[in-house]
Amino acid sequence: MTLDPQIADFIETLDSGFPPVHTMTGAQARAEIRARFVANPQPEAVASVADHRVPVDNGSIDVRVYRPEATGPLPMLVFAHGGGFVFCDLDSHDGLCRNLANLTPAVVVSVDYRLAPEHRWPTAAEDFYAATRWAVEHAADFGADPARVAVGGDSAGGNLAAVTTLMARDRGGPDLAGQLLLYPVIAADFDTDSYRMFGRGFYNPRPALQWYWDQYVPVVTDRRHPYASPLQGDMRGLPPAVVVLTGHDPLRDEGIAYVDALEAAGVNTVRCAFDGGIHGFMTMPMLDIAHRARRQAARALSDLLGS
Repeated sequence: MTLDPQIADFIETLDSGFPPVHTMTGAQARAEIRARFVANPQPEAVASVADHRVPVDNGSIDVRVYRPEATGPLPMLVFAHGGGFVFCDLDSHDGLCRNLANLTPAVVVSVDYRLAPEHRWPTAAEDFYAATRWAVEHAADFGADPARVAVGGDSAGGNLAAVTTLMARDRGGPDLAGQLLLYPVIAADFDTDSYRMFGRGFYNPRPALQWYWDQYVPVVTDRRHPYASPLQGDMRGLPPAVVVLTGHDPLRDEGIAYVDALEAAGVNTVRCAFDGGIHGFMTMPMLDIAHRARRQAARALSDLLGS
């Protein structure tokens, strides 16, 4: 297993430039990451983009709805951005959501859930579940088919998507048609082989990943709850899954363990393995491997949803 050549060319610079978030407050880390963000002056075109407000417990959150140039009722993907439960937002993942909308094709609903540590577990999970319910209820308004709604997310967002499939099953709905998990945060286990191999020098270091859990789920015993660590849950009856697994990633082993558990529970699961990738690579549009992964994941999701 070798690192993708394009990543290998700049991994040292990328890794050395990763801010020491574990030495910061959540607000400081958020400001540091936001300061590095540069919006695309010419974003990928879609047919329409619209922002909406969704009511949640004790407030409301923003969602952004992308519709591609396509005819007929489309499937829908409700998407949670990554960022360690602490940072990133609708803008940071705008490019990925536009691309997934066009590639699948599907209506994509990007969810701006409330962030830790100001909002601890299970706030983000409950926000995303509420947004998913809202999206299903309003699917027809956006030209989408409410019977073909999937949830998805990258990294911490993959955690929220996986948790929402558990919540939807346990709470009697909504009925979900699939899940798209991009190198998801699945378990608070920092002693796996992949943590030991890739927890240093591969852009997302172990101290940062542990710190994210400390911000979102500070009570260690809470991390055993399936709505925090989906690997602790019963996978039976969950919707079919497409899971992107990244080779040079501290989270690789928990992702593999989750796929194994889904398959053991009889859940139809597609593995999209990119051994040369690093955590977060799909939001790096300068990488050819990122576009290969986007195309493969979107194609698998499209097949699953019958686009």
